[in-house]
Amino acid sequence: MPLIRSWLASANAPDCPFPLNNLPCGVFSRKGEDPRCGVAIGDRVLDVAGLEEAGLLHLPGGPWLDVPFWNDLMEAGPEVWAALRARLTAVLSEGAAEREAVQPFLHPLADVTLHMPFLVSEYTDFYAGRHHAFNVGSMFRGPENALPPNWLHIPIGYNGRASSVVVSGTPVRRPWGQVKGPDHAMPAFQPSRRFDFELELGAVVGLPSSGPVTVAEADAMIFGYVLLNDWSARDIQAWEYQPLGPFQAKATATTISPWIVMTAALEPFRVPAPPREVPLLPYLVEPGPMLYDIALEVALAPEGGPETVISRTNYREMYYSAAQQLAHHTTSGCPMNAGDLLGSGTISGPTPDSRGSLLELSWGGKEPVAIAGGSRSFIEDNDTLTLRGQARGDGYTIGFGDCTGKVLPALADPYARS
Repeated sequence: MPLIRSWLASANAPDCPFPLNNLPCGVFSRKGEDPRCGVAIGDRVLDVAGLEEAGLLHLPGGPWLDVPFWNDLMEAGPEVWAALRARLTAVLSEGAAEREAVQPFLHPLADVTLHMPFLVSEYTDFYAGRHHAFNVGSMFRGPENALPPNWLHIPIGYNGRASSVVVSGTPVRRPWGQVKGPDHAMPAFQPSRRFDFELELGAVVGLPSSGPVTVAEADAMIFGYVLLNDWSARDIQAWEYQPLGPFQAKATATTISPWIVMTAALEPFRVPAPPREVPLLPYLVEPGPMLYDIALEVALAPEGGPETVISRTNYREMYYSAAQQLAHHTTSGCPMNAGDLLGSGTISGPTPDSRGSLLELSWGGKEPVAIAGGSRSFIEDNDTLTLRGQARGDGYTIGFGDCTGKVLPALADPYARS
């Protein structure tokens, strides 16, 4: 699909992350005003809530955008999703008769504050990248036992904390927790010294379910995608994860990008999964390509210093797609809700510079990563991590907006007694 040209000139630049082909959904506010739903286009945000109030945007069964989140519209279903994209494309395309009426609802992105784009109902994180799973398993169990016996058969996941999902730009505080080294008889309660990022893509569930769904049905339930950083305290995790898996080590924060890129915008970028090493059970077999060709990168900037890109990879490296993860999630009869968030799991590639976490990049701290002016084994205080993603089309780019978080020093001992 080629670029769809807009009368807004900034949306037509090949490197612009928000062309008319994209139309990602977010929530914004202007100074002194309440948050409201908007769509990014070029270097502007379009006040779609205002368009609906003014009668310029009629959607079946609406109004849907009179609240500062996208959950209501998501639950309205694919017919409404398609109607939204069709109407916005019509009024923003070159030669649109509504140009003069729409212009007052456009505001510079540089002048607005972005908020959480949806209310997170539940959050599930997966461990579905083969390169990541193999790297981490090799560190702790050796390459011959890197993948657990179930890994090639099932999308492994755990239920996380929806309450600690935050939007890009929100500072993240270094957590406290129990840590025990191999040479220590007892654990210590201390700030995490091996704090890490995880490069992921988050799938935003738009439709609820009440029973098991197929992979194809699950794919149709996904409203869109966000970049996702699942911050991880590796030292806390190493002590707590057996036998039940991650708990407090992953509860500090999960940062998402501010724009939901709708599944429809990613259709031209579908790619098949990598070859299966063992056959999947029938309920997990994909009816077609379920991954996307989305280039990803991670940059780290120390306080007062320039950023260094420390990882580059691609979402197509995943072993299990979001649709497979969602379908598997429903097999027990577990109801899914509009606003559920599914983390892909760390997206690592096959080469050392394509690893999606510092745990892998520094190989457990043994091989520090070079950055401008120094090196890193794990995140230090006041470091800023930025995740970026883009899909390249014919003369246009589909972007997500930066997913950024600065790590603040740990609080003083919260349990100290004077």
